[in-house]
Amino acid sequence: MSTQTLEHDHVFLGAGHERNERRVWFVIALTAVMMVVEIGAGTLFGSMALVADGWHMSTHASALLISAVAYFYARKQARNPRFTFGTGKLGDLAGFASAIILAMIALLMAWESALRLANPVPISVAQAIGVAVIGLAVNLVSALLLKDSGPHHGHSYHHHHHHGHHAHHDHRDHSHHGGGVDNNMRAAYTHVLADALTSVLAIAALSFGSLYGWIWLDPLMGIVGGFIVAQWAWGLMKSSGRVLLDAIAEGEELPGEIRKVIETGGDRITDLHVWQVGPGHHAAIVAVATSEPREPAFYRAKLESLEELSHVTVEVTQLQAA
Repeated sequence: MSTQTLEHDHVFLGAGHERNERRVWFVIALTAVMMVVEIGAGTLFGSMALVADGWHMSTHASALLISAVAYFYARKQARNPRFTFGTGKLGDLAGFASAIILAMIALLMAWESALRLANPVPISVAQAIGVAVIGLAVNLVSALLLKDSGPHHGHSYHHHHHHGHHAHHDHRDHSHHGGGVDNNMRAAYTHVLADALTSVLAIAALSFGSLYGWIWLDPLMGIVGGFIVAQWAWGLMKSSGRVLLDAIAEGEELPGEIRKVIETGGDRITDLHVWQVGPGHHAAIVAVATSEPREPAFYRAKLESLEELSHVTVEVTQLQAA
C-alpha cells in the first residue's frame, strides 16, 4: 500500500456549512441596511428611539459578522495540515465569543433600564412603537433564514484512521446526516432572537404604558429582557465551551455505543477518549486488550456503523495467556 493511499484530510465541517454561511451573510446585509436607514432617519427626524435602535442593531450585526467570518475561515483552512483535527471547532470558538458579546448586551440592557426606572424620560410612544415593529419584522425575517430545521442532507466527510498492531488504513467519504449542534449558527440565531425579544417586550411595554400611564413598564421590561438574554448567552457559552474543552455532553451515548460494539467475547477497552471535532463529527482513541491476536482493522469494521465517528485510532494490546 502506497503512502498516497495512507494520507487523508481532516475536513470535519457541518453538513450545511456553505448554506449556513450564505444565510448569515444575507442576514448581515439586511441588518446593516436597516441599521443605516434607522440611524439616518432618526438623525433627520430628531428621533432618539430610531437612532438608539440603529446602534443597538449594529452590536448584533458585529456579532453576526463573527459567525460569518468563522464559517469563511473554517472553509478556507479546512485542509490546512496545521489544524491537527481540522477546522470544525472554529464555529464553537466563534459561538463562545458571540455568547460573551450577547451577555454584555444583556447586562447593558438591564443596567440602562434600571437607570431609566430611577430617572424616567418622556417617550414619544407612537414613534417608538413604529420603530419596534420595524425592528421586529427585520428580526423575524432573519430568524426564519437562520432557523436550522434539523439535520439536512449534505456532503460531510467520514473516515477512519488506525494504528497499532498490523494497522491498515481505509479512507472513504460518505454523504450522511451532519447531526450535532452547530454552535456558530446557534449563536447567530440567538442574537437575532434576542433582538426580536427586545422588540416584542418594547411593543408590549409601550402599548400598556400609553393605555394605563404605566411609564415604569418600559424600563421594567428592559430589565426582564436583559435577564432572559443573559440566560440564553449562558446556555450558549456552556454548549460551545464544552466542545472547546473536549468534554462530552451529558447524555451523549457515543462512548457507551463504542463500548457495546467493541466489548464482545474476551475483548476489553482499557482506554477510551471520545471528543467532538466539528458539528456531527467525533474522534475517538480506542485501546483494546484482547487474548486473541486481532488486527485493528477488525475493530474498525465493527465501528463502521457509528456514523458520528469521523476519526478513529485503534490500539490493540494482546494479553498473554496465564
